Amino acid sequence: MAQTYDIIIVGAGAGGVFASYELTRLGAQARVLVLEKGRPLAERRCPITEGKTPTCVHCEPCAIMNGYGGAGSLSDGKYNITTEFGGDLHRYLGAREAMALMEYVDAVLVSMGGGDAKLYSTAGKSLKTLALQNNLHLLDAKVRHLGTDRNVKILANIYDYIISNNKRIDLVFGADVVSAEALVGGAAAQERFRVRTGAGEEYLCHDLILAMGRSGSVRMSELMGHFGVTLKSNRVDIGVRVELPAEIWEHITSEVYESKIVYKTDKYNDLVRTFCMNPYGEVVAENTNGIVTVNGHSYADPSLWTHNTNFALLVTNKLTEPFQGSNEYGESIARLSNMLGGGVLMQRFGDLVKGRRSSMKRMEKSFTVPTLKATPGDLSLVIPKRQLDGIIEMVYALDKIAPGTSNEDTLLYGVEVKFYNSEVEVDGNLETKVPGLYAIGDASGVTHSLSQASASGIHVARRLAAT
Repeated sequence: MAQTYDIIIVGAGAGGVFASYELTRLGAQARVLVLEKGRPLAERRCPITEGKTPTCVHCEPCAIMNGYGGAGSLSDGKYNITTEFGGDLHRYLGAREAMALMEYVDAVLVSMGGGDAKLYSTAGKSLKTLALQNNLHLLDAKVRHLGTDRNVKILANIYDYIISNNKRIDLVFGADVVSAEALVGGAAAQERFRVRTGAGEEYLCHDLILAMGRSGSVRMSELMGHFGVTLKSNRVDIGVRVELPAEIWEHITSEVYESKIVYKTDKYNDLVRTFCMNPYGEVVAENTNGIVTVNGHSYADPSLWTHNTNFALLVTNKLTEPFQGSNEYGESIARLSNMLGGGVLMQRFGDLVKGRRSSMKRMEKSFTVPTLKATPGDLSLVIPKRQLDGIIEMVYALDKIAPGTSNEDTLLYGVEVKFYNSEVEVDGNLETKVPGLYAIGDASGVTHSLSQASASGIHVARRLAAT
């Protein structure tokens, strides 16, 4: 027989974690079930990070992207408190409410073990003036950098808090939700939804929160299509991850840590931006729906620091008629990189601008030692010319505020792709046109960051606790 709950949360990423946390804190009497495709936090292990294999072996599910805490668990734990980037939550809730929720999320993180993590701010910084003087635009934000190591501990503390204080919540791991449907009876029915997993388990609930994260984009689209909820194609960002000696960006990272800098290219008027800066960090590979892309991590513990800083350079692509498959476009480029490099490709900036591939022999002479074992190659065979021209132009622009960025031995890893789920049509409560069906976090296409995804979970939890 199907088990019955008041609320089912599909996904234990940032949105799902904070929704279950807030329901617990408020003492909600609802019976809650959290279904997570991945493993518990302590069991999330990647063969690459453990040194068992140099390349992705396509574990199912991927421990980097799935499991308690979602894709953000094993990231560098960077929470940006801003409405200028990271999603459009403010469009639905209002800027003041969105900021208040993100500030609240920050307070929770501090109380759960993040108090030693510095809160950086771009406000009143000389960097903003320097950027403007060189046709670069520094976006305003506060950022709490937890570090991968501290981030995992905080999530473990949140989990323990929920389990210890809420006897009406169940968390089931290894539960891949394959279908969800509305039951006959409408909004007044006690049980409005039926959820099924790939293992054949069946659950009923009154309210259903879909918080499936970036890795659940395909399934999310399928479920929303079944419910007849409108989806709007989102953008896809394509680019590279830059790695260079940490000293080159030290004067910036020590002041603001995460600098979101936007540049409009002269050639195409395209927007290129920095993303996910990791001082003294490492470059890592990640698997999204079977495609290996590149990302970056950094740590709070100085003993884990490297000599390099890495960050992404991303070109925004918003496709329109007749083709609107932004994610499919990004996936095709990433697959090409996987085809040529067996995973992640790596190239020295000097080799790229000279029109030659980076070889093992050239890499051996590089003064910048890579932190990820990647295949030396030629990114011009993978990344379309328009995006590559924009990336090269951006590197030279950044060199004006951080001299040395355009050095020959600056490393570029490709490709980095940021997939954005199709935007789900929701109202100011993040509820779809189907009563009781909510879409939160990055799965909704409304948020694109840890802070906003977490805030969306808080928002919906407060609404349900009050009903």
